[in-house]
Amino acid sequence: MQKEAKRDWKRLLRYQWIVKNIPYFLFLSVLAVLYIYNGHYSDNTVKDINRTSKELKELQYEYKSLKSEVMFRSKQSEMVKAVEPLNLKELVQPPMILKDSVKNN
Repeated sequence: MQKEAKRDWKRLLRYQWIVKNIPYFLFLSVLAVLYIYNGHYSDNTVKDINRTSKELKELQYEYKSLKSEVMFRSKQSEMVKAVEPLNLKELVQPPMILKDSVKNN
């Protein structure tokens, strides 16, 4: 039984059998290369997605911070404090309406 198994291996590994199956081996090697390439490509894609997601979160935080700061500074009391060094004061009475005297036809 052992001798038959050895003969089977020897028969399978003969030169003619190897030459006959070269296209199949080449096909398998191309598949292996494509599989490895696909793994690297997917890893890089995942890294890019994670990096973009992180940047998006940072930009959202910055947007919310700036928006709250603008809303705070645009309050009337903050505006009064901001223009105080320019000697501008808040209006106490409503603005006057000017009428055009030329158009009195």
